[in-house]
Amino acid sequence: MTAARRAEELGTLLQRRGAVVLHAPALRIVPLADDSELLAATEELIEDVPDVVIATTAIGFRGWVEAADGWGIGEALLGVLRGVELLARGPKVKGAIRAAGLTEAWSPESESMAEVLDRLLGEGVEGRRIALQLHGEPLPGFVDALLAAGAEVVGVPVYRWMPPEDIAPLDRMLDVTVSRGLDALTFTSAPAAASYLNRAEVRGLLPEILSALRDDVMTVCVGPVTALPLQDRGISTLQPERFRLGPLVQLLCAQLPGTARPLPVAGHRIEIRGHAVLVDGALRPVPPAGMALLHALARRPGWVVARADLLRALPGSGSDEHAVETAMARLRSALGVPRLIQTVVKRGYRLALDPVADATYGE
Repeated sequence: MTAARRAEELGTLLQRRGAVVLHAPALRIVPLADDSELLAATEELIEDVPDVVIATTAIGFRGWVEAADGWGIGEALLGVLRGVELLARGPKVKGAIRAAGLTEAWSPESESMAEVLDRLLGEGVEGRRIALQLHGEPLPGFVDALLAAGAEVVGVPVYRWMPPEDIAPLDRMLDVTVSRGLDALTFTSAPAAASYLNRAEVRGLLPEILSALRDDVMTVCVGPVTALPLQDRGISTLQPERFRLGPLVQLLCAQLPGTARPLPVAGHRIEIRGHAVLVDGALRPVPPAGMALLHALARRPGWVVARADLLRALPGSGSDEHAVETAMARLRSALGVPRLIQTVVKRGYRLALDPVADATYGE
């Protein structure tokens, strides 16, 4: 999980279904009351009232009203919002608007900003002043379309995303992703996805991260906006039909089990997970170095993988092939069935794929 907000809720939903959860916030939210940029934007709107205000997130709208109260201009802001065309992106935002004693003029059934844009352009926006409550990042396509149609657009940065204060958990998650220690990675905001990829680039890990996400780690986003930074890098993502945490977890539960390929090895059935291996239905946790070796062997089951190639697969690599032998011994011990992995003298190691399956997997 990369979520900074509602992480506990998402983690609980996953753990109840048996998942082992690794949490590393990819960003943090600037406290609203400390954000001078929001104060300035709010004062400007009170002084120069817009024609339309678009509320995009429930937490953002509530926070905006609460922050204005703290600054002593809450009633003035509510007065402005009562007199404008107030649009709500979806039902949760609509609920926040009504909780503030206001009434929205319209809300799309799809919760889509594209539908909001279509309505505005259909009405005609030339010469109109439109205030847009931002949800942590700019919306350039949306804004550009309004500007091209003749509108004046004022951004209201209700909360802003910043890098996490403690970057170590995110770095650990990147390392685990590269070693294929994750089965799935979840994103609940586009800024989190962008921050995750940016940190990978800073550390020189971006090619390895993109390879892992394309080939081995399922990437699940709460909605299409969240997925954009990943899709821009060629990463395919899964998204629930309803952009909520519950449907996201349901989608994971439905799709993730189907990605496991059972392997018949040395008379046993194994399924490789991100952090563990199912051996004849028994879950056996494996250390990260062992999992890295096992993933390398499983890419070509039954084929010999050279020690040098296995060394490159180990976290941190190095130049001493003795590290492969040490990690392999621990892997065999963790699996509880030493014969699953064969040593091929002077060549390397191989998964002892059963003869009947060997032809299938070797094709």
